[in-house]
Amino acid sequence: MQTQMLQLEQQGAVAYLWLNRPELHNAFNAELIAALHQQLQMLNQRDDIRVVVLAGRGKSFSAGADLNWMKQAGQAASAENQADAFKLAEMLATLATLRQPTIARVHGAALGGGLGLAAACDICVASAAARFATSEVRLGLAPSTISPYVIAAIGARQASRYFLTAERISAERAYEIGLVHALSDAEHLDQTLQQLIKDLLLGGPQAQHASKQLIQQVRQRDVDRDLLQYTAQHIAALRQGAEAKDGLQAFLHKQQPRWVIGE
Repeated sequence: MQTQMLQLEQQGAVAYLWLNRPELHNAFNAELIAALHQQLQMLNQRDDIRVVVLAGRGKSFSAGADLNWMKQAGQAASAENQADAFKLAEMLATLATLRQPTIARVHGAALGGGLGLAAACDICVASAAARFATSEVRLGLAPSTISPYVIAAIGARQASRYFLTAERISAERAYEIGLVHALSDAEHLDQTLQQLIKDLLLGGPQAQHASKQLIQQVRQRDVDRDLLQYTAQHIAALRQGAEAKDGLQAFLHKQQPRWVIGE
C-alpha cells in the first residue's frame, strides 16, 4: 500500500509502517490516524506477519499532532471534538494491543503524540541523536490519549516531571527511564533493529501474543490468590497448545521449532 501519508512495506514476515509526512516531521492529523488505524487492524489479522515496525520518513520519527488539525478540532462542536480525539485513542490502543510484537524505530524528534507512538510499541529502538518530549503543556494541552502508554513505560513518578515540564529528553535519558530499550548511533540503527527482529522471529507467535496479554493483565494487579490463579491458568492453557508441544519437542531433540524463520 502506498498513500501520501503512510507507506506499508513487507519484507518477509516483517511489516514496516512508514509515517510519510517528512515535510512536517511526520506530524499526524485525522487522515494519517485513520490510515494507521486501518493498517494496524489489517495487520492484526495476518498470520504471515510476525513483527511490525513503526518508523518515520525524513528527519524525524514524529513531531506529534499537526497543530493546525488540533486547532480545528478544538474549534469544532463538543461532540465532534470528542469523537475526533477518540479516534486517536482507538488507534493507540490498537497499536498497543496488536497481536504481533511491535518495534518503534525512532530517529530525530519524537514529540507529544510521537513519543506516545513509541511508548505504545512493545520495543523502542532509538538513534543516540533522537529527542523526546511530552510537550503538550507548552501548548495549553495535556498528554491525555498517550498517557496510559507513557506512564506504563516510564512510571508515574517520571511522568510527573516530564508531563509538567515538557522539557526535551535526550535519547540517553530516555534509555535510563525505560522509554527506550536499545540505543545506537545513526549509522547502526537498522543493524540494531534487525538483530531485535531476528530475536523476535525465534519466538512462537502464539506465545508472544499470550505474553503481551499477560503483561497487560499482571502489571497493575496485586499479587493475590486471584492473580496466582490467573497466571496458573495462563501457563496451563499454553502448555496444552500445539505451539508449546512443538517448541518443547524441538528443544529436547535439539531442533528448531517450525515457527522459526531464516535459521
